Amino acid sequence: MGSAVTTTDPAKTSTASSRPGYGQLLRTRGAWTFLLPGFAARQPFAMLTISIVLLVQHTTGSYGAAGATAAVTGVAMALFAPYSGRLADRHGQRAVLLPGVLVHALAGLTLTGLALAHAPLWALFVAAVPTGASVPQIGPMVRARWGVTLKDSPLMTTAAAFESVTDELTFVFGPLLATALCTAVDPAAGLFTEAALTLVGGLLFAAQKSTQPAVTAGGGHARGEHVSALGVPGVRVLIAVFLGIGSVFGGMQVSLAAFTESIGEPGLNGVLYGTFAAGNMLSGVVCGAIAWKAAPQRRLLIGYTALALTASALWTAHSVLLLAALGLLVGMCIAPALITGYTLVEGLVPAGARTEAFTWLTGAVALGQAAAVTVAGQLEDHLWGGAGFLVPLTGTVLALLALVALRSRLAVRAGSRTVARGVGHRAPVAVD
Repeated sequence: MGSAVTTTDPAKTSTASSRPGYGQLLRTRGAWTFLLPGFAARQPFAMLTISIVLLVQHTTGSYGAAGATAAVTGVAMALFAPYSGRLADRHGQRAVLLPGVLVHALAGLTLTGLALAHAPLWALFVAAVPTGASVPQIGPMVRARWGVTLKDSPLMTTAAAFESVTDELTFVFGPLLATALCTAVDPAAGLFTEAALTLVGGLLFAAQKSTQPAVTAGGGHARGEHVSALGVPGVRVLIAVFLGIGSVFGGMQVSLAAFTESIGEPGLNGVLYGTFAAGNMLSGVVCGAIAWKAAPQRRLLIGYTALALTASALWTAHSVLLLAALGLLVGMCIAPALITGYTLVEGLVPAGARTEAFTWLTGAVALGQAAAVTVAGQLEDHLWGGAGFLVPLTGTVLALLALVALRSRLAVRAGSRTVARGVGHRAPVAVD
């Protein structure tokens, strides 16, 4: 059912020099065939939450109802994404994407229609579940294609950094597009556009059959393995780490909005969150350009410690300039943690379960974000202004404690090797 994968000799895609970079990565044969449609297909992912919030708030007049509907969508996505990844590993990405984008577009339009018809909140929740559950996991699928295309090339860390920066660009442009459509065109325009882009972008990405990871004719993993990514101890540790990262995203979104409103400057919310996102993108670019010598496990421990320390200081900020500076630092600490976590998957997880592993991590961020949005909102409503910043503090510190206690589980599997840039990789496994 899966298609054969056309891969290139690592010697042709990379010179294995000590300084692999973005130019070399983007010259990899076949990369652009999945990068361009992949970027278009992942754009709706960043539009979904804000489009739901703006539409439901418009039709109900309640930010609480809007946030709750968006949270249901996020939780559904987080819970179902790993199963989508597992199906993609077993049956091929195309086999999962084709029905998935159709279901998502239909569910999103149903949610839109119910909101416009002023349906009760429970009906919106019911429609939000399939909308979130069917979100196409384009980012993890692109990462899995990089793994197949590059195999044991030292460019894998560069690819992880490139994907992190792409995700950040998506989460900068997506919400801006959705907000412009919902405010300047129609409150439902954001979800309508999200559904259309999902359908078109997803189908274009699914059409790139030559670069998708191969599966055996029987729909199993290579060599008949039926391995769950969740069964790998290191993946469970990374899930805890990524939950903490999600708490930063969710806590920042709510707390920055509450802070700027409390000082009578709600327009600064976009500036402050943009500064946070800019720090993330900047460090992601730099992280991918460095020829790392330290092992990824050590880099993750050091980087996550820095993230917990900077996130713990957010609640002390009482001025726009200080909050902007701290937000920039927090953003700069997030990208290295994300990139290193995704890079570790290459050495921890068999090739036949990597798409599932990536979706577990993506889902963990979404779940942490959904929980953080809910908790931070309650803290801002019932405690003091800025109390929502306690959520990133708590989330990152707890995740750091788990990382320190369980760091030995991130050791690269036997039979893997560490190549340039400190990236662990499994030896290539032949597939039929």
